[in-house]
Amino acid sequence: MTRVLNIAHRGARSLAPENTLAAARMARHAGADMWELDVAVSADGALFVMHDDSLQRTTNAALRFPDRAPWTFSGFTLAELEQLDYGSWFSESDPFGEAAAGNITPAAMAAFRGEPLLTLRAALHFTRRHAWQVNVEIKRLPAPLENFPVAAAVVAMVDELGMAEQVVVSSFVFENLRAVHALNPAIRLAALTGLVETEPQLPDLPLFGVNPHYVGLTDGAVRGLRARKVAVLPWTVNAEDEMQRLIDAGVSGIITDFPQRLQRLLGS
Repeated sequence: MTRVLNIAHRGARSLAPENTLAAARMARHAGADMWELDVAVSADGALFVMHDDSLQRTTNAALRFPDRAPWTFSGFTLAELEQLDYGSWFSESDPFGEAAAGNITPAAMAAFRGEPLLTLRAALHFTRRHAWQVNVEIKRLPAPLENFPVAAAVVAMVDELGMAEQVVVSSFVFENLRAVHALNPAIRLAALTGLVETEPQLPDLPLFGVNPHYVGLTDGAVRGLRARKVAVLPWTVNAEDEMQRLIDAGVSGIITDFPQRLQRLLGS
């Protein structure tokens, strides 16, 4: 059987604050083959790592800048973003219950307080230094950055660091994938999709993979996608019974918040 890739969603976000170096370190420790992150852009054009449009859930922006609601990241400069705490929210909320279950020590939880901003450059440096792999997801940017050339900026940084072989770029916005391919065809591409149709519409590009939502992803759908010569990498699979079902169905990899669980199933 082909080896199933263990892909840590936003790092090991069940064990550390998502989209931080702490989460990346935990993902590597858990045995993940690759980590996934989300690219955001500051008001002054700096690339950093953040999932939500709003800073409110995963930072202390509401306390640090109380008059800036709804704290959309595109309205903050890099210097302002660097003033925020990206880890205390995790220490205070234990969002996946892993500390309560005894899987994260009190000392580790305390150490997350004050976790700094993760720039894309720092994330790529970490990946390169550890001879690892990273899936960079490019999302639609909020106002006023809707037309910012984020795909070109990502490619320029990957090229500068000589990391094309270590990077996969994924997106629901297929125009982003086309832009990446036009600039550097060596960078692998993955098309993000929702629930998989019998014949999902995919971009006319040489795709490395398709990342469908796992709910309703049948054995037949997996076979159909594999017949199109693409890796099938469903998201975001956290229950071990679903992981096993998809492994048995023949997926190429699994994107999960719990790379530690998946690694146990994979037997190493």
